[in-house]
Amino acid sequence: MPYMHRITATLICIILTPLAYGQEHYVLDQNDDWELQNVAEEGSPEAQLAQARKQLAQGNAAESQRLATIWLDRNKRNPLASEAYLIRGDALFNQKEYYEALFDYEMIARSFYESEAFQIALQREFKIAQMFANGTLRKKWGMRFLDATDEAEEIFFLIQERSDASILAESAGIELADLYFRRAQMKLASEAYQLFLENYPMSTLVGKAKQRLVYARLATYRGPAFDDKGLIDARDELIQLETLNPRHANKINSSAIIVRIDESVAQKLLRTAKWYMIVNNPVSAEYTVRRLVENHLHTQAAVEALEHLVPAFMHQLPPVILREIGDKYQILQEEMLGDTFAAQVEIVQ
Repeated sequence: MPYMHRITATLICIILTPLAYGQEHYVLDQNDDWELQNVAEEGSPEAQLAQARKQLAQGNAAESQRLATIWLDRNKRNPLASEAYLIRGDALFNQKEYYEALFDYEMIARSFYESEAFQIALQREFKIAQMFANGTLRKKWGMRFLDATDEAEEIFFLIQERSDASILAESAGIELADLYFRRAQMKLASEAYQLFLENYPMSTLVGKAKQRLVYARLATYRGPAFDDKGLIDARDELIQLETLNPRHANKINSSAIIVRIDESVAQKLLRTAKWYMIVNNPVSAEYTVRRLVENHLHTQAAVEALEHLVPAFMHQLPPVILREIGDKYQILQEEMLGDTFAAQVEIVQ
């Protein structure tokens, strides 16, 4: 076999091994025969750990767990300890003891962050967090019945801290936002999707994150009596989306959503104007209605304001404001209602 082919074969063999350090592996010798390299001395910690690894590879997860536990009891300060924790964690995972496996993966993440096992442990934790986030329950007393979404939330946070700006961190970020969205924690979902867009602007999941962000912000609005910041933010996101990605905006029917948002914001202004009338503050009522018809004219709230509120406060306004208004409301009433309510305005003038 040519020399370069032997190098390639050797690299493939090493890459396919979970951890190269301290492990036996095969290479092709000059006669094109496979030769076992890095053979551990019989009875040594390396050989004992190799046996635990072998049992895991052969599907004997319980035995692999037992051997790894014995090894760790005797060799906690050995440089191969991170690999032993990984073997035991994988053995527990293969036995569907997902929560217990996290303890070994977390040991690696906290104490062996410079080892080869570190990134592998984070990937294992991410997989378990995904399972917990999507409905896999924790075991207790041998039965799987405990919700584990809180554990998933914590793991997604930790992965982003420990693996900043990586593909794994990006995946953890969107999974965390999706978890909040599924749990209807819309304020947290809004924050998580916004943070995802800020941290990973080039991600292929930006479109999804923007769409979910709009829906989450809409869901945080609880009615005219409450803060409408979420609505305003959602509208801004949709306007931006229509500019930057018209195809995706059309896919989610952004124009219809904007109409709904405008109506909701208009209803809040209408409610505010009504309240000013109740507390005998027609000047503030008129100012609020003015904002309403200027920014949200073609809404049901604007129609109601022109039909009922304008006639109610016009005769209470001071001359300076009447001069400022002029015939503005008469024109709008004619346009929207087909009636100018001229009699009410003439009495004031």
